[in-house]
Order: sequence, then structure tokens, then C-alpha cells
Amino acid sequence: MALKIEISIHVIVHATEDISKIFQSFEDVLDVQEEDFTIQETEGHYENPIIMLNANIGKKQAQNFMNVLLESLPDEQVNKLIEEIEDRTEDSRFHLRLDKQELIKGNLVIQEKGTIKIKIHTPIYNKKDTIKIFSKIFQIAN
Repeated sequence: MALKIEISIHVIVHATEDISKIFQSFEDVLDVQEEDFTIQETEGHYENPIIMLNANIGKKQAQNFMNVLLESLPDEQVNKLIEEIEDRTEDSRFHLRLDKQELIKGNLVIQEKGTIKIKIHTPIYNKKDTIKIFSKIFQIAN
């Protein structure tokens, strides 16, 4: 059974950060292209410029993203994500955050205060199936 997966990626880019490095890191590490992102310029609390990057990917690209993500994370981090499925899931969406500075270095590190938010969505019609369905998603590439 093929699972329908959609991925949402949200990134906060501050004025002191090089957006081209962030785009290059997404391309190199997670195979997400610059053109997959929409760019929204806004202001922070102290009127400092902030850029919000958003990407929504689906179908084969989302499955490819999951494969790359899970192959790049250490097994112990993937296992921890599986253990935390109930805590990280809300309305058929699994939430995790990545460390942006580590991504720029070419590493994937899950960090709760990371500025890269990733939501993995798959239809779940019965809440009791949440753990089973997300476990299956995480074990596809593991």
C-alpha cells in the first residue's frame, strides 16, 4: 500500500544569514530545490527584516524527501522519532524541527528549537492508527 505523503517546510531567515547558502544546503542535503520555496518578506519585533521560506511538496518528491531525510539521520534519531510519534502528531501531521546551522554544514540534526520546521502529513482516518501509519512511513527508508 502506497501512502500519500505531503511535506511542508518552513524556514525563518534572518537578515544576517545568507539565503543562497540555505537554498544550496536544502538542494545538497535534502534534494529540495530553490524553486520549490515561496519567499515572504516580513519584519521582526524590532523591525529587522526577516524572510520566511515555505515549501509544500507532494507525491514522489515527498517520498524522495522522506527517503533522503531518514537515510541521513542516525538510526537512533529515527528510532527516537518513532518512539515520539504520539507526542509529535497533531491532526494527521507529524512535526519535527531541524537545526539550520547544521544543515548548512551538511548535517541533519533534529533540534526542538531549530528554525526549520517540517510537517509530514498523511491522511489518518482513525486516530488509533496514527502510530502504525507513521511507523510505516519512518521504516520505509530505515
